[in-house]
Amino acid sequence: MPPKRTRRTSPASTGLTAGERLKRAKLTGNATYSAWGWVGTEATETSQITLEHRLATCGLSKTSNNPLCSNKYVEKRKTPPESKVVDNNTPSTHTEPTDDVIVISDDEGPSCSVKLCKYNPYCLNYLGQEKWENADKAYEAYMKAHDLGENPKAHTRQSHTPIGLKNLGATCYANAYLQVWFQDVLFRMGVYQCQPLQDSEHTFENSPIFQLQVTFAAMQHSALNTFNPVKLVESLKLRATEQQDAQEFSKLFMAHLDTEFKKQQNPELQSLITDQFEGKQVYNTVCQSCQRRSERDSSFLEIEVNLENNATLEERLSALLEPEILSGDNKYLCQQCDSLQDAKRFTELRELPPVLHFSLLRFVYDISTMERKKSKQSILFPTFIDMDRFLGPPEVRAQRKKRSAAKESKNLYELRGVLLHKGASAYHGHYEAQVFDVKNQSWYQFNDEEVTKIESLVPKLDISKKAGKAAKDTKKKNGNGASKVRPPPKKRRRIEDSDSEIEIIESPPQTQGGEKSPPSEGPDYISSKDAYMLVYARVGNKSAAPMPGDSNGDATTSQPPNVDIEPPPKAMEVVQAMNAAHEIACKDYDEREKETRARFDQIRNTVMDIYRSWNLSSRDEDCIVASRQSLEAWISRHLVKPKTPKRTPSPASADVTPKTESLDTTTQDALTSHTLLPISEVVCPHGQLDPEKAAYMKVVREIACRRIAEEDGCLLTPKLTPADVCAACVERMFKEKLYQIEHPRLVSRFDEVAAVEDDEDGYWISKAWLKDWRLAKPKMHVEGESDPPPDAEQFLSDVVCEHGKLATNVATRRRISAEAYSVLSEIYPSWKPPSTRTEPCAICETLVHLSREDKREYRKQAEEEKARLKHMHDNALNGNTALLEDVPCAIVPSQFVRSWRQWLMRPSEVTRPDRIDNSQFICEHGLLAFDPNVTGDVDSSMTIIKRSDWDALEQLYTGGPLIAIENAGGKYTHELAVCAECRLQRRTSFDMTEITIRVLGPNDPVPTPQTYNQEPIQPTKPIQTTLTTYSKRQNEGYRKSKRIRQVKEYGKRRKITITKAMSVKELKIMLNDELGIPVISQRLFHRGQELDDSSATMLSLGILSNDTLDLKEENEDIDLLSDTDIEIDGPRKKRVEGQAFGGTLLGGGSSFGPSVPPSSSPDASGPVACPACTYENTPGDVACAMCETSLLNV
Repeated sequence: MPPKRTRRTSPASTGLTAGERLKRAKLTGNATYSAWGWVGTEATETSQITLEHRLATCGLSKTSNNPLCSNKYVEKRKTPPESKVVDNNTPSTHTEPTDDVIVISDDEGPSCSVKLCKYNPYCLNYLGQEKWENADKAYEAYMKAHDLGENPKAHTRQSHTPIGLKNLGATCYANAYLQVWFQDVLFRMGVYQCQPLQDSEHTFENSPIFQLQVTFAAMQHSALNTFNPVKLVESLKLRATEQQDAQEFSKLFMAHLDTEFKKQQNPELQSLITDQFEGKQVYNTVCQSCQRRSERDSSFLEIEVNLENNATLEERLSALLEPEILSGDNKYLCQQCDSLQDAKRFTELRELPPVLHFSLLRFVYDISTMERKKSKQSILFPTFIDMDRFLGPPEVRAQRKKRSAAKESKNLYELRGVLLHKGASAYHGHYEAQVFDVKNQSWYQFNDEEVTKIESLVPKLDISKKAGKAAKDTKKKNGNGASKVRPPPKKRRRIEDSDSEIEIIESPPQTQGGEKSPPSEGPDYISSKDAYMLVYARVGNKSAAPMPGDSNGDATTSQPPNVDIEPPPKAMEVVQAMNAAHEIACKDYDEREKETRARFDQIRNTVMDIYRSWNLSSRDEDCIVASRQSLEAWISRHLVKPKTPKRTPSPASADVTPKTESLDTTTQDALTSHTLLPISEVVCPHGQLDPEKAAYMKVVREIACRRIAEEDGCLLTPKLTPADVCAACVERMFKEKLYQIEHPRLVSRFDEVAAVEDDEDGYWISKAWLKDWRLAKPKMHVEGESDPPPDAEQFLSDVVCEHGKLATNVATRRRISAEAYSVLSEIYPSWKPPSTRTEPCAICETLVHLSREDKREYRKQAEEEKARLKHMHDNALNGNTALLEDVPCAIVPSQFVRSWRQWLMRPSEVTRPDRIDNSQFICEHGLLAFDPNVTGDVDSSMTIIKRSDWDALEQLYTGGPLIAIENAGGKYTHELAVCAECRLQRRTSFDMTEITIRVLGPNDPVPTPQTYNQEPIQPTKPIQTTLTTYSKRQNEGYRKSKRIRQVKEYGKRRKITITKAMSVKELKIMLNDELGIPVISQRLFHRGQELDDSSATMLSLGILSNDTLDLKEENEDIDLLSDTDIEIDGPRKKRVEGQAFGGTLLGGGSSFGPSVPPSSSPDASGPVACPACTYENTPGDVACAMCETSLLNV
């Protein structure tokens, strides 16, 4: 739009020049501009309405100012920039709304924008055409709408990249070890060389050995980036939904493989586990007196290392091999000395395997809690470690430490794998692995299906920076006086390509001999809080290829082994079948994608060609009226998910028939085979165009609608033209518009003559009617109907009483003049108002006088009763019983006291209570149905008053009987006995009641039936000993903030409303919303018994009305979630340990046999633990009773 300008002060010239601005308000009287400007001018009756008038109501007349906007999406057409007319000589003194001006220009057509053309039926731009203009974006939306399924190419393996393993629920511990074992070439070769045994009972294809061959073959040759090891898990009979200890799995699986390998004919294969992973260690005990040495040999697959925060792996190995002195009560019985002697005990490493596993004792057993827990202590482990310094007895190890170079070592090991456990607890978490791939010579992070390349586990540092980092040795004395070299201050850096808790120590610590571990480049130590297994391979070992940058003796000249060893034929057949199926799936997807692309191109060309040519070039051109929503739906229907086509009939009334073409058989078939696009947004109940919905109308060329039906299979229904504007709706709206014009004129005439002098005669009229009728749009006006007359039923009582005479209430009526009456009589000729000379009704005046007398009597009676029963009025229902100690009292219904108080406040309006009914508290046997000394029996339905007040009530009211009680020494005494049977029935016969929740504190003991104490009512405890003042009561009425109330309620009580059919689960969910205590942390107790059945109802548990439940919150163990090892005092509930590998092949089952589902459990009669919240459900449940997680696969 051109910039705004102020109106010129000089006289306006005739006509409008280019750029001149004209306010739209000047054109309001022009019928060609306003859709309804002809009402009251060109037409004052419905018979004068013409077709042109009906077209004008929808903006479709030939004189309409709605321009024929050009199509903005026609190819090679650019809209010229808007011309701007600026008068630099006239300053702008004020601003005007943009929509309030019209720009007159002699060099440009009508402007078109989303805002200006929002209600223009001839503008067909901005309906979503931009979705098709960009071919790439349109194709992307089309593919989302017409889902071809998952693209199998997304699962295609990248060249030479390791693949991931599918997690079957909780099998991440097995996936991590499989990735490590696969990279051991000799171990993989041994698995491939296993041959089927002569076993008539079981087939080799169902054995774990064969399934391991298939798994390794898939990891080596699969065309997919993920392999599903479900058959391996089934062959081992593992429970896929139960997480197990990874180290235990490693030991048991290796033991199983060792047993199977020993059944093979190849001698090398029989000893593969021993030769590759087994080392020798000796437990020595040396007598200090005779020097006799006692030795006990042992083999190991892993070296178990205890953790100490920020200690290096070498330090923990030295601590493991440190001699222990046996003395005092721990003396050694020497067989040679035949007596107890001081001795030295130590462990000696004799032989090391080619592949060395260090088991970090990350999970320890806490004797105090009898549970396992995870240690969060960090350990520093090197990329290379010289194990010669830890071989042999202490004397030999001391000599080896004096060597100056690690290249002389025959047992130099390099890091090949790190197994990680993510999570704070030993009972849940996630296992991952970081493994060095021997084929690609790169590190990778294996997180089940996700495989991420780590550019460098130990990134190289800048040589100049590294040379400047001089570190001082920090020495620490051990128990024997020897010095331990601690690493210098370390600069930590997280590995960018991994989300594990691993950090690089950029200043390499010195070893115990003062020399640095090889290699000389890059950081030597890595710190981790999650590592639980370290895998090292001997440098020069033929089963492990050297890492890039190695320069250590034989490691430089040794050639990598043949990592492309071929799997056995049967295993390759399985992998080739999977690859062939994947290739077929990819080809099938390519064909479907190709067909979809061709279909998309055809649809796009058709849609774009139609909407680029559907604009009218002339108002006389044949056209069809559609709705904005229908055209938008047609444009985007191919780009959104298709819906089931459904025929929507056009609405029609019985008395008005819409203008539609006769439907022959061909048309009926077309409606059935085409997708219908209803234009109901612009259709009235008569089946024609609704003038009230003109803002949503769009005019389209008829030929374009025909192409939409023929080429795209869509029908705009019903088919309406501009001439089909509904005459009935126009007439109805015409009457309303005419009323809005004539009614203000009539009100103006009335106001001019309505005033009347005091001594002048006039007429009475309803004040309420007149006030409403004088409004510009009266509230009593109903569209299509005449306004109700002043003597209508709802207004007649304002002027005339029930006796047909003039009403006595002057405030509801008003005087008007005779001329004003004449004006109104033109509209309401049957209205005959009373004259101002008419006398008010004598009967009504007498009744008014009597009513005033009665009100004074009622007020006097109320004041007398209030003064007589002052104590009951001030203290009943507020819980103040401090003044009732050792005072005779009585029980009355609380509802009676409430009704009595309301009557005291408004005695002339509220009915006075007639009697006192205490029968609800008396059973059929004439005894008390409640016990005044039991908590919950004296509920909100009754209140305690003085006996003197009861005596006064007996004189004023009828009813009874008397229930007398007295607080004597902290206990209520009562004349009537308590009926135990009826009392219990009264407290259980409820549909909805209140109960009290006692929130126990962290240090409160767990309630038991022996320790439970039902607290009695304590009437002797003073609640308030001073009189209640108005200011005091007002202050207590303030509502405290929710935060303050929650703090005060913790450890105290909370009232909640329950039903007898409510379950324990629903109650816990309610407490979660009310108190913010998670459902899983809630323990509810009733009379010392824990409510552990979530499906039990309140009625079945024996919970009574106004009963009390104890709630104790159980939190997760803090020591399992924190980074410290601080123990928490106090008893804790022992966690139930799982059955581990019991019932599986690794737990002592047969070698192999029929496979079972990975989720099957050998014990179906025990409780079923929810995998989400760990709640123990009863056998047979299909969903968790606590969190509703499905248990079908558990």
